Amino acid sequence: MKFICGNWKMNGSFESTNLWAESAVKASIEFQRVQIGISPPFVFIEKAVKITQDSKVVVGAQNCFWKKNGAFTGEISPKFLKEVGCGFVILGHSERRTIFKETSEEISEKVKASIDEKLKVILCVGETEKEREEDQTFEIVGRQLEESLASCSPESARFIDIAYEPVWAIGTGKVATGDTAQEMHLFIRRFLNNKFGENDIRILYGGSVKPSNWAELCEKQDIDGALVGGVSLIPTDFKRIIQISNKGE
Repeated sequence: MKFICGNWKMNGSFESTNLWAESAVKASIEFQRVQIGISPPFVFIEKAVKITQDSKVVVGAQNCFWKKNGAFTGEISPKFLKEVGCGFVILGHSERRTIFKETSEEISEKVKASIDEKLKVILCVGETEKEREEDQTFEIVGRQLEESLASCSPESARFIDIAYEPVWAIGTGKVATGDTAQEMHLFIRRFLNNKFGENDIRILYGGSVKPSNWAELCEKQDIDGALVGGVSLIPTDFKRIIQISNKGE
């Protein structure tokens, strides 16, 4: 079953949360061979949870801190996310790594804290355009995986999904070809198998996903779903991505 997750980033309002969450619920009823996730900003999570509570849509957060509580002004812990009804959290997104300078070591702490709370994690990895041009893609992604999953045991694998998001394709309109994405997903799959042994970790593709390019990507063997950014804010396009994913299961 494909997993299609919408990352709303720093967008939305109470009104749009109604629209976007209700649209996801309707899509989950119409296309039952796809798991759907949505990740609103913190302030809209509780509302999204209420709207989706009787559906198969899972609500997650876009980030967290690694402490349960304490003098950490402005931070949100995995414990809080669980209490408000989150099923997962996105960690290590390229915007967190680049804009907010999060290191893989810090992300590893967040991964461990989230799993300790039985919260699923979507761990993001990916290379910049410069790193790809310099033939560093496998080195960079491999290092991000190794360092960000350093605290994880084989028993942790059931709480982990990976999102491969080439940074050069996020919000740029560029997208990896199906073959390029499959090559990286296979690399990640082999890394995960070496680290955890047999596992059911899903590997999602993220990077300017839209209906016009998702059909090609969706067919690749090691692409288990998508982490969708801006297009997840357009209900008709997000629904179309879900519809494409529902075929051939």
